[in-house]
Amino acid sequence: MDVTAYSTAGIDPAARAAEWSRVIADTYFPLQLTFREPAGFSGRLERRSMGQVSLSRLATGPMQYERQARHISHTGPEEYLITVPRRGPVSFRQLGRDVRCDPGGFIVERGDEPYRFSYAEPNELCVLKIPKRMLAERLRSPDRFCAMVIDARSGLPRLMTAMMSELQSLTGTESHAAALLGRQIVEVLAIALDERLDRDDGVKSSVRAGHLRRAERVIRQNLSNPALSPDFVADQCGISKRYLHELFSDTDKTVAQFTREERLFAARDAMSSSQTLSLAEIAYRFGFSDQAQFSRLFKAQFGMTPSDCRRTAFSAA
Repeated sequence: MDVTAYSTAGIDPAARAAEWSRVIADTYFPLQLTFREPAGFSGRLERRSMGQVSLSRLATGPMQYERQARHISHTGPEEYLITVPRRGPVSFRQLGRDVRCDPGGFIVERGDEPYRFSYAEPNELCVLKIPKRMLAERLRSPDRFCAMVIDARSGLPRLMTAMMSELQSLTGTESHAAALLGRQIVEVLAIALDERLDRDDGVKSSVRAGHLRRAERVIRQNLSNPALSPDFVADQCGISKRYLHELFSDTDKTVAQFTREERLFAARDAMSSSQTLSLAEIAYRFGFSDQAQFSRLFKAQFGMTPSDCRRTAFSAA
């Protein structure tokens, strides 16, 4: 696991604000920073890379971070920040919503939309940076959770923030193992947010959304089951096959398309975390008996062949 540390200690006070702006842009993305006391500013940041995910911890005096339209390039990858305040409350505004998040909660920030983030007293933050596509693979329409305070004092949200704390003290982990840990924490985050949605919105839409999420969970839990089919999913959910297809008509995928994509995601994760199974065994495990078809679908989904994916995953190990 690659660990990078920054500190303003030893930097000329007159240059600290500019240096901190550079560090923040390098760790997250470009932001407009406002310092209460630029000359007396001090800050420290530690960043851990875990495959596609990065985990950072920073401590500063009172600050405001603003993501402006001029900072946003729609040609680059879209990303989320999951921010956990540790010492005091933070204020956040995005998509017309204003929220205050106290220690014991976290917020989801969308990197491809303007926002304003601030705290009026010295604070310490723990921040998870995730590619948007990585979370969207595991959670339908994650943008719904932006600028929403998630209570992390119990249940899966608490487990997720506890994992973030534990991973901050981890060192010496090989790159492929660190990447696996990064994927696992995103899995926990997706389940925690999915659980939160169960308690929101109106009764009718919640029931329909609940059936859809239950169907998606059945599919994800049975990716290596050769019996996985629309009939199997409908039976497990206690609904008709016709209603199952109606539920997926609310999304941009059919039942078959969703199942195929989830199997491809699972196969990719398996080949990136283990060298003991052959590519043919992994393909067969997740329902692909035709190797040529599997390779073609995999390349269409991820832009590389299965063998290239495995080679890339372990080349830095």
